[in-house]
Amino acid sequence: MEAEQGLPYPQRFWAILVIALGITLAVLDGAIANVALPTIARTLNAAPADSIWIVNAYQLTITISLLPLASLGDRIGYRRIYMTGLALFTVASLGCALSNSLVTLTVTRVIQGFGAAGIMSVNTALVRMIYPPDQLGRGVSINATVVAISSVIGPTIASGVLAIAPWPWLFAINVPIGLAALAVGTRALPRTPGHREPYDYVSALMNALVFGLAITAVDGLGHGEHRPYVIAEFVVAGVIGYFFVRRQLTQRAPLLPVDLMRIPVFALSVATSFCSFVAQMLAFVSLPFLLQDGFGMTQVQTGFLMTPWPLVIVFVAPLAGVLADRYSAGILGGVGLAILTAGLLLLATTGTHPTPVDIAWRMAVCGLGFGLFQSPNNRQMLSSAPRHRSGGASGMLGTARLSGQTLGAALVALIFGVAPQHGAVITLYAAAAFAAAAAVVSLMRLAGKRRAEAV
Repeated sequence: MEAEQGLPYPQRFWAILVIALGITLAVLDGAIANVALPTIARTLNAAPADSIWIVNAYQLTITISLLPLASLGDRIGYRRIYMTGLALFTVASLGCALSNSLVTLTVTRVIQGFGAAGIMSVNTALVRMIYPPDQLGRGVSINATVVAISSVIGPTIASGVLAIAPWPWLFAINVPIGLAALAVGTRALPRTPGHREPYDYVSALMNALVFGLAITAVDGLGHGEHRPYVIAEFVVAGVIGYFFVRRQLTQRAPLLPVDLMRIPVFALSVATSFCSFVAQMLAFVSLPFLLQDGFGMTQVQTGFLMTPWPLVIVFVAPLAGVLADRYSAGILGGVGLAILTAGLLLLATTGTHPTPVDIAWRMAVCGLGFGLFQSPNNRQMLSSAPRHRSGGASGMLGTARLSGQTLGAALVALIFGVAPQHGAVITLYAAAAFAAAAAVVSLMRLAGKRRAEAV
């Protein structure tokens, strides 16, 4: 069977299972660490402000290494990057479980972040190799479903583990799952050809500096750090970024996929994804403040009332994946993001004394819109790139998501600093604005497609 037709059964089943297990570990680890942070800080006698690095080290490492690892995947094969990332993540999880100080835990979290980046950078590229083109939407939807399920059960798993065991077990449970995925992946994951272009280590370093400084600056701006430092970080990131992009324009296989950004549909899909994840993070970070401080809900109630959003995605994403194999991603994404915009506006205008049902169904509307958009958009992004550049497309997909979430979180802090009394409501309006912008960009793909067909 030709490679373009995907893997035969049952190898396809086992391969997608390995992909799902890896994504589950990477997503769960972020959610679990957030919930367990106060407990870990107390146990290690660490200050709350210092303990934030347990989370930040993991997220920052993933962001700066996604594109370099995706580019390396194009060169040496996606299977190698994924399996190495999974192995590194598994070993680092054991290191996290054995850590007895904040320094050692932070270092192992950095290593774990590199492993997670290996998993995330090429997972959708592997999905493209696993499924035939006419079923790619279904394969992509599995990733979206797994991420949604992991988001739903992450806090529950963390609370359950901490109720019966100390915090190191939060990381130790990754080890047997990782070993099982490695054992199956050795036989099931497809081997993909690479290319012989030399790897651009200078670009990899420049990428890390640009994204690292930009994210640190955006985070510092949101948290009100000294402006001279923030401005300096932005300036240095901008200068390095200028020379970074110029360097990529001269490369035959650029690390930053500027060649793919010249494809209008790909560029619009990246912009749609970025704006939508800014909207999602604006809502996710601000909603607990609205529910608890604004409506007087407890922490437990807040958790339950926010569950309908990711829970609806679990059911909608597979359906959207099937629809994406038949209908335009521009239309599906535009409709989904319009629904998300409506849901966010409904949440912003809930009133002063809503019932749990009033909040829950509005959350479900948001989940419906986001679930309808995500799989078709990701499929469009992948399929619009040449097959041999699937790694670059996969890396850009993850970078757009993480960059959008980072900006969204920083904007929440900025809005709350400027307008603390009404920050949560203002943030929801801002989220609706970003969702509406994403809907417009998504629909612009229809015009681009018609122009391409006319030519």
